[in-house]
Amino acid sequence: MPKDQYQTVKELADRLKVAEATVRHWIKVGELRAIDIGKGWRIADGDLAAFLLAHQTAPKTQSSDLNNPAPEGEAGCRL
Repeated sequence: MPKDQYQTVKELADRLKVAEATVRHWIKVGELRAIDIGKGWRIADGDLAAFLLAHQTAPKTQSSDLNNPAPEGEAGCRL
């Protein structure tokens, strides 16, 4: 982690377009790892990446394609 860049709560809130209170809440509840240095929290790039990865939506699965069958003339046949 020593090579990580660190951001303040304000910088991260501006980057993610959320309120500073939201970032502080994520830190308080343990969703976002941060380091308390001096007057405020600092968030490492690696910790932000882990947070974003944990909160991404799941990719579409093939089973969800059963709800939206391909139109006639495309892959597969309609019954």
